[in-house]
Amino acid sequence: MSVIKDESKLMSTIKRVDQKIDKLNDQKIIAFFEALGLTEREDVPKNFLEWETILIVVPDRHISHELKYYKYSIARLSFVTNSNAQEIHIFDFSEWKNITRNKTQFQIREMLKTSFGGVRNHADRLN
Repeated sequence: MSVIKDESKLMSTIKRVDQKIDKLNDQKIIAFFEALGLTEREDVPKNFLEWETILIVVPDRHISHELKYYKYSIARLSFVTNSNAQEIHIFDFSEWKNITRNKTQFQIREMLKTSFGGVRNHADRLN
């Protein structure tokens, strides 16, 4: 005997509420990206809401610290600091996971010099 009288009705209601929460979170993500000026940039993928988790690559720890609050108030966001980046970039977090799997911290730091927003500075390119 189940304690819940109509489990299918309950599950259906929970699913509808979850869908509404997801839509509201998508609105938060769009508002956040608009505030950062990301939606106006040509290099930002337009299909970012289709990603399960969005990786936001920031160029320094000050920016990371400034945006830390949003990491906790908006679901589906993850942050990485890449000191080789010159501006904020976004990527599909699953791509990040696949590329960094089984890599050491040193290998990841080296990879960040040329990918995930990283651009070697001019002095590095001369060497």
